[in-house]
Amino acid sequence: MSSKWIDITQPLNSRIAHWPGDVPFSYEISYTKAETGSVNIGKVTTSLHTGTHVDAPFHFDNEGQQIHQLDVEIFIGKALVIDASSLDSIGPQQLEAYLLDRAERVLLRTTLKSEPTLFPGKVTPLDPTLGPFLKEKGVFLLGVDVPSVDDLNSKEMAVHHSLHKNEIHILENVVLDHVEPGWYEMVALPLLIEGADGSPVRAVIRSMEKERGKSHDDE
Repeated sequence: MSSKWIDITQPLNSRIAHWPGDVPFSYEISYTKAETGSVNIGKVTTSLHTGTHVDAPFHFDNEGQQIHQLDVEIFIGKALVIDASSLDSIGPQQLEAYLLDRAERVLLRTTLKSEPTLFPGKVTPLDPTLGPFLKEKGVFLLGVDVPSVDDLNSKEMAVHHSLHKNEIHILENVVLDHVEPGWYEMVALPLLIEGADGSPVRAVIRSMEKERGKSHDDE
């Protein structure tokens, strides 16, 4: 029997935190069944960077790809979940201990508890040198459990640009506090929104037990 899929998505509701000054999430019934005679029809208003979402390169680079131009295969496949919640910062030196050569997608747990209704005051800093380091390891997607891979007040967006330069895509605000470190299958598909700088995703993972504990000697 296959492992159960685990939801790692922040729920979208009126309580979910959003970037200060950005458009908050809202859902409402535009037309009720009583009004239409047949169905309820809902309406959503939101920033594309609220909740669990993908950043398209166009988000921080005017010449970068938009969300509809990204290959869906980026967001489907093997992923390595790493518990980095005890670290004060995360760079190549901190990740060297992990077998990243087969990872392709890396999900970093940086906090002990997910708080979707609270916008964090700070995040664990990522070193911009992660871009070339992860590319060398064959990683092409980095996911984090916070709103940004950069400092929340950054204007330079050095980590975003480093990852993009090294062809590494960005998934933010995943929920990992109920997930054990290890190997998983992942599906985190963005919506096909033409011209968009990002997209909400429904992110799920499923354990790949056969990969757990596997070393280079086993290959």
